[in-house]
Amino acid sequence: MREALSVVIITKNEEDEIEECLRSVSWADEIVLVDSHSTDRTVEIARRFTDRIHERAFSGFTEQKQWATDRARGPWILNVDADERVTNALREEIRAILEKGTSSVGFHIPRLTWYLGRFVRHGTWVPDRKLRLFRKDRGRWTGGSVHESVVIDGSAGTLRNPILHYSFRTLADHFRTIDRFTRLAAEDLAARGEGGSLLRLLVHPPATFVKSLFLRLGFLDGWRGFLIAALSARHSYLKYARARDALRARRTRGGGR
Repeated sequence: MREALSVVIITKNEEDEIEECLRSVSWADEIVLVDSHSTDRTVEIARRFTDRIHERAFSGFTEQKQWATDRARGPWILNVDADERVTNALREEIRAILEKGTSSVGFHIPRLTWYLGRFVRHGTWVPDRKLRLFRKDRGRWTGGSVHESVVIDGSAGTLRNPILHYSFRTLADHFRTIDRFTRLAAEDLAARGEGGSLLRLLVHPPATFVKSLFLRLGFLDGWRGFLIAALSARHSYLKYARARDALRARRTRGGGR
């Protein structure tokens, strides 16, 4: 008998993405959606696909996804984001695992990212494997406000078919995401007393650019590869610059120098 699968999704104002996402996982035994008080039609659309909808203030990606996972009933969890789609091929691959059984307690799934009109095939965004399928009783979300990941107690496999990731529809989307994520990442670094190194601020951004564009062959994606490399470097710079500012502010409040 096939083991049950719960799909877990967190949302905030995703009315443009959520319907296609939910349609792609409508075959699952259960869909648990945790929404952070959206002001658009996200919840209205989601009700067409599931009645397992919870409202909860956003508390960081790690804590939010763990809270959502805790509400799932199935022994297996598949986490997807609102801007992701599960293909038919990936669906059948997951079904086969649940039907045949497996000694693995989790599986990495590659993501294929759509960026400004085309899928990206090179650079640091490829293959972008994420542990997204796991046994609920053997996995737990960890990390800070961003860069959350699942840690499992046991062995992990890797699936062949990718999740499709429709990341940024416009450059404005990309800039907004960089602004939001670097602020969250800087807060995490400062809270740990890290990120204040001037050397890291000066070295890491250009190193990120070179790695993405040249070492990982991002230039083969043309102008998209160049843009991804440049904005990845910007992301790195803003993260460490904001972490330095946050650390200085903490020292000032604490009376340090």
